[in-house]
Amino acid sequence: MRTLAMIRRVFREMLRDKRTLALMFIAPLFILSLVYFLFQGNTTTTASLATRNVDSSMVTAIKNKHITIHDVSSDKSANTIIREHDYAGMLSQDGDKLTLTLANTDQSKSAVIKQSLQAAQAKLKGQAAATTIKTQAQALQKMQAALGAATHTPVNATANAGNLKAKLGSTSYTTKTHYLYGSKDSTFFNTLLPIMMGFVVFFFVFLISGIALLRERTTGTLYRLLATPVKRGEIISGYLCGYGAFAFIQTLLIVLFTMYVFKIQILGSIWLVLLINVLLAMVALTLGLLISTFASSEFQMIQFIPIVAIPQIFFAGIIPISSLPGWLQPVSYIMPLYYGASSMSAVVQKGVGFMDVLPNLSILLLFAAVFLVLNLLTMRKYRQV
Repeated sequence: MRTLAMIRRVFREMLRDKRTLALMFIAPLFILSLVYFLFQGNTTTTASLATRNVDSSMVTAIKNKHITIHDVSSDKSANTIIREHDYAGMLSQDGDKLTLTLANTDQSKSAVIKQSLQAAQAKLKGQAAATTIKTQAQALQKMQAALGAATHTPVNATANAGNLKAKLGSTSYTTKTHYLYGSKDSTFFNTLLPIMMGFVVFFFVFLISGIALLRERTTGTLYRLLATPVKRGEIISGYLCGYGAFAFIQTLLIVLFTMYVFKIQILGSIWLVLLINVLLAMVALTLGLLISTFASSEFQMIQFIPIVAIPQIFFAGIIPISSLPGWLQPVSYIMPLYYGASSMSAVVQKGVGFMDVLPNLSILLLFAAVFLVLNLLTMRKYRQV
């Protein structure tokens, strides 16, 4: 009977808390629906490949639905051309030597290019072999005709064999591959790591700051502060600076752990990587404080995660934005993590500078400013001043 009484009590409390019920039942359906629509887009990987001084037969053999060919004549280095045009790779030729330079920021695109090049070489060798067989058949016919003429001039079989060998050799290439980021042993984890680094910073700062302010409110500490002459702006600033210090330490720890434990290669400035993560932490901190004002318990705060935090990772670049359904792509532009993750990937994998990511950093600052203002406004429901 006591157990039944406890069960009835739990049911009464849950039925009274309409917000918790809504989050409990709607949030899972929201996430499942989001995942469904995310994977309805075009998942075909297409890589852009620049070519310079490459035989037309090789270019024709490489072409397929997964490769977009761009013929370039610039004398700039492959590194510069790839960076300027955001190509997945560049193929250049010097005699029978091919040099393939891969950006390697997306291992799936690098794999597509390497497989296409290997298939093209195999195709050309097959065509050369077929031509050789055909030529040999014609040579045999000529030799038979020469033998039939008995005493006429003999056929120079050695010369014919040399010509055939030259024809076959003209389609035999040696390939050397260079990687701008990572190496041939790089995995998909190398592509995800900059995005995951930003998400981990964002997620934990959002969660900890939100729960911390919620505890301040539920224990009565916030109400006691509001009963003093302290202004709302001073309270919010204090929370931001206090929690911000711990968020900075957490961010520094995550970045250093990623660098020295996972051995991530950072082509850009480490200070710029830290700056991006600090701005992400600032946005997460102000957002966490804001969301906590709409939660009445830690349980509700946790249930805001599927609605606020989880969608961030889906629109941060784990699934290429260009492959999403057209109507879903604009959603990424209202996600703070999209700008942070894009900047992180550009700095880590492409080595871009501060001015290149400044627009994204400005948007992150704008998000933080908007959330800060909203925090000041929502504080009014606790004290009118």
